[in-house]
Amino acid sequence: MRRTTLTTGLALASVAALTATLATQPASASAPAVAAAPVAALAAPDISVTNVQAHLSQFQSIATSNGGNRRSGSAGYTASLNYVKGKLQAAGYTVTEQLCTTCTYPGNNLIAEWPGGPADQVVMFGAHLDGVSAGPGINDNGSGSSVLLENALVLAQQNPSMTKRVRFAWWNGEEQGLQGSRFYVNSLNTTQRGYIKGYYNFDMVASTNGGYFINRLTSATAAPLKAYWDSLGLQPEENVEGQGRSDDYYFQQAGIQTSGYATGASYTKTSAQAAKWGGTAGASYDPCYHRSCDTTSNINATGLNRSADGVAYAIWNLAVGTGTPTNDFSVAVSPTSGSVARGGSTTATVSTATTSGSAQTVALSASGAPSGVTVSFSPSSVTSGGSATMTVTASSTATTGTYTITVIGTGSVAHTATYTLTVTGTGGCSGGQVVGNSSFESGSAPWTASSGVITNDSGQAARTGTWKAWLDGYGSSHTDTLSQSLTIPAGCSTYTLSFWLHIDTAETTTTTAYDRLTVQLGSTTLATYSNLNAASGYTQRTFNAAAYAGQTVTLKFTGVEDASLQTSFVVDDVTLTAS
Repeated sequence: MRRTTLTTGLALASVAALTATLATQPASASAPAVAAAPVAALAAPDISVTNVQAHLSQFQSIATSNGGNRRSGSAGYTASLNYVKGKLQAAGYTVTEQLCTTCTYPGNNLIAEWPGGPADQVVMFGAHLDGVSAGPGINDNGSGSSVLLENALVLAQQNPSMTKRVRFAWWNGEEQGLQGSRFYVNSLNTTQRGYIKGYYNFDMVASTNGGYFINRLTSATAAPLKAYWDSLGLQPEENVEGQGRSDDYYFQQAGIQTSGYATGASYTKTSAQAAKWGGTAGASYDPCYHRSCDTTSNINATGLNRSADGVAYAIWNLAVGTGTPTNDFSVAVSPTSGSVARGGSTTATVSTATTSGSAQTVALSASGAPSGVTVSFSPSSVTSGGSATMTVTASSTATTGTYTITVIGTGSVAHTATYTLTVTGTGGCSGGQVVGNSSFESGSAPWTASSGVITNDSGQAARTGTWKAWLDGYGSSHTDTLSQSLTIPAGCSTYTLSFWLHIDTAETTTTTAYDRLTVQLGSTTLATYSNLNAASGYTQRTFNAAAYAGQTVTLKFTGVEDASLQTSFVVDDVTLTAS
């Protein structure tokens, strides 16, 4: 949870007055919603708190291995996102990473959608994945992130028929001001926002001295959350502390109905609450809030379990049908692009998943290959849930160029995935340097850059020649980007990304990173530099890019500057050499 509120108050009355409620919800959050609890609770699965705690242990391990925290923009955040993403992809989710370019620490939101149910009827469940730099962030907010992850995995495992589409989200940049969720909401058009019939937020759901709080307690949107906790006799209260302080805020501002669970942060537990829920009156709900002691020892397993089961109840109440699901499946290819030289071959993995009903036989084929290129699959058919190896082979006379190959899975219906293939004219490692206009002496192409970034301005010297890329340096809140799509050849022994970086700053601190440059290759953040790395002259930075052999990926530099005291990030002589 973010430490300070965004506003002194929210227009909650106007939000509550909105009439667009979920079709499966009762008209009010009173007796009808509670009366429905026993029927739906029988259908909803019991979420294993042991499994949820296993995810928390993974987040703790990630923090321990990455400087003690999982703050946005850090290696700990990236590793956390990759952990969640890997679990979801293996379960058959459609997973998307969305780069929040306006976040203080540019990084990715993670969006996962279960493919069952109508696409224009969405219920969404979100939690922020980032923590603060002071500690590993296990209750805040590994708890909400883990509860949603295990619920997503159970939904995939049980694979029920769906009456609505279920979408999960893990947010970047919450601790810097709800930045990731705001970016996501702002990226939606009016139609897309209208598809979301409810957003449910879960921020700190296992506080050791906690209570049981629900956002917008008396709203129709909150009814399934309240019904479950009411069935346990918990007598939940309104989440006053969390108003305007977590990721539901910008959904509310966009007119989307919201609710969610919380167990409290720094506010003090009252005597009445201690009498009702246990714990210590006069002490904060979470004594380790935003501190180094927010570890796996800072978790109330009972609250964690009740939150996890309440989320399952809400999913089943809102989006799960009672009929037998139609048999269906999904198909995906990884990596999504590759390169092959004439006379050579390359491979990719085609994976399938059962998305509803029972598993079925899926026959694999491909279309769109250029002359002289063949695509084969081993095996040629799989049972949904299985995978096959796709081999792309180019003859010595294959037509060179870049092509889109459509991978087709045919069962009771047909589904497709796309693979971008580049055919080169030489055998083996084509080698060479793949960054165009690497020293910026030829203008801007093929770079894509913010205005003024590629420049021969004499205010900062180029390393070679007269042109360079100069990001930031304004001394005010500012974001600059510089990017280029790179096609990296396959079959080489070494792949080295290199660039020269000069950092000049007016900041005087020796401890605080106010201004930052993030370097990304594909979906991976390679490094983050700041005003603390300022030095005279240029320093060469090098990275191993072998993981991207045979792929087309984007190299991107993002500079973010705060409101005062300039920091200039000057980049020159960018190369990616394969040999």
